[in-house]
Amino acid sequence: MPTVCTTIKVSKDGQYILATGTYKPRVRCYDTYQLSLKFERCLDSEVVTFEILSDDYSKIVFLHNDRYIEFHSQSGFYYKTRIPKFGRDFSYHYPSCDLYFVGASSEVYRLNLEQGRYLNPLQTDAAENNVCDINSVHGLFATGTIEGRVECWDPRTRNRVGLLDCALNSVTADSEINSLPTISALKFNGALTMAVGTTTGQGKIFTSLEPEHDLNDVCLYPNSGMLLTANETPKMGIYYIPVLGPAPRWCSFLDNLTEELEENPESTVYDDYKFVTKKDLENLGLTHLIGSPFLRAYMHGFFMDIRLYHKVKLMVNPFAYEEYRKDKIRQKIEETRAQRVQLKKLPKVNKELALKLIEEEEEKQKSTWKKKVKSLPNILTDDRFKVMFENPDFQVDEESEEFRLLNPLVSKISEKRKKKLRLLEQQELREKEEEEEPEGKPSDAESSESSDDEKAWVEEVRKQRRLLQQEEKVKRQERLKEDQQTVLKPQFYEIKAGEEFRSFKDSATKQKLMNKTLEDRLKIEAKNGTLSVSDTTVGSKQLTFTLKRSEQQKKQQEAEKLHRQERKRLRRSAGHLKSRHKRGRSFH
Repeated sequence: MPTVCTTIKVSKDGQYILATGTYKPRVRCYDTYQLSLKFERCLDSEVVTFEILSDDYSKIVFLHNDRYIEFHSQSGFYYKTRIPKFGRDFSYHYPSCDLYFVGASSEVYRLNLEQGRYLNPLQTDAAENNVCDINSVHGLFATGTIEGRVECWDPRTRNRVGLLDCALNSVTADSEINSLPTISALKFNGALTMAVGTTTGQGKIFTSLEPEHDLNDVCLYPNSGMLLTANETPKMGIYYIPVLGPAPRWCSFLDNLTEELEENPESTVYDDYKFVTKKDLENLGLTHLIGSPFLRAYMHGFFMDIRLYHKVKLMVNPFAYEEYRKDKIRQKIEETRAQRVQLKKLPKVNKELALKLIEEEEEKQKSTWKKKVKSLPNILTDDRFKVMFENPDFQVDEESEEFRLLNPLVSKISEKRKKKLRLLEQQELREKEEEEEPEGKPSDAESSESSDDEKAWVEEVRKQRRLLQQEEKVKRQERLKEDQQTVLKPQFYEIKAGEEFRSFKDSATKQKLMNKTLEDRLKIEAKNGTLSVSDTTVGSKQLTFTLKRSEQQKKQQEAEKLHRQERKRLRRSAGHLKSRHKRGRSFH
């Protein structure tokens, strides 16, 4: 439920569980076969109690705290009427189709659902009636009064047939009560048995449950040991008591769980043995005992005699007791420190920023005027920003120009914060030197006072700007002195083989050419003959560029040309020699 659950009941077929709650007033129906919410309906007022007239959820009657009686069908709301007095409980008599209402009155109101009208009420001897019930076997109607009596009525004759004074019989010499017991619960079980509950808790106790929250209603699932409770909390309680009966069909696995819990298998108890792993044996130097009677293999390790273990450990580490004693002392000291004033643990990087965030968080908590706004995450505890307080690369440079101009008033605040930071560091050093924290008052955070006057802010900005200008002027003078004192020496560079040296004049000319516009560069290229502009037939311009050849490329082309000419000349001379040789052979 959103806030509180008031009543809870189970349908006769055991498939549906209905519960009412607030706020807003509503009823919810759960399907046990599907283990889900069947439907939810909101109501006009809170429900005192309700009754399921059909086997399923198709017919429900609600008794509201404003004296209204509301009828619901399978499709939803059906009809609403009102009773003269505030009601507390009601029951349905199936043979006559009568609803019996009890409440803050001595009369029991009857509403006939077949005729659709109120019948003559039953007049009781009580001032008020709290609860009522009808026996499903013979139809006897019983009501519990605030005087601690139970009156039984026969619906056929509309006469009282019995009166039980439960308050008088429940009080004995051994019982201690502070007020008169009134009837708070009433239920029939079979034809001859009836259970009565009182406000003072008089009765024989079978078992008891102590939930964390107060109970508003209790319902026993039919023919089972499951209890459903409506509590002063959004969630409803579910308890299973196997002694009362088996688990319902839709959660039969509870029986298997209880059976497993009841079983008590015999287990070997090794009180005088110590479980050690193979690594523990290596540390103790007892690996040679593996396979001997001193070690009993079990799971991923061994069992060994506890006395042998203590002897060997004492021999290996004779100072183990001293370490154990120091650990215990340290634990005691930490427990006492937890009750004292805790020091603020600041990170190693951006300590002033962390201190500023802590102060802002404390001011928010101390402020009495709080707005209902969405709480923002704290940067110190957010994992997304933890690198900012761990990595030195994220250290804020307070001497930079940007920081000093964006934070003109930070100088006054930072001085106080630095003073506080020094106090915290001194306390941390004192804590490391001494085992116990020195008693005394912690360093209280001084309130950071900043002026909101615009004139003071402007003056501070101007002051910071003048300081920056002076610092820049001093830096320029220092750089000028260094340049004057520096003696420039000539530097020589070696040109690689095959490369052509170009003067600095050519690079300057090229730089000037790159600074000119595209139009000027095109004109220069046209004059040099590397660019030709012509008109096309469609009226557009056509630009043709000719790439310049370097001197090295020209020399390489000339050498290749000479090489080709030399090869041609050699081929010709070789051809003449072959022809002359052939002619000489034919002559001989």
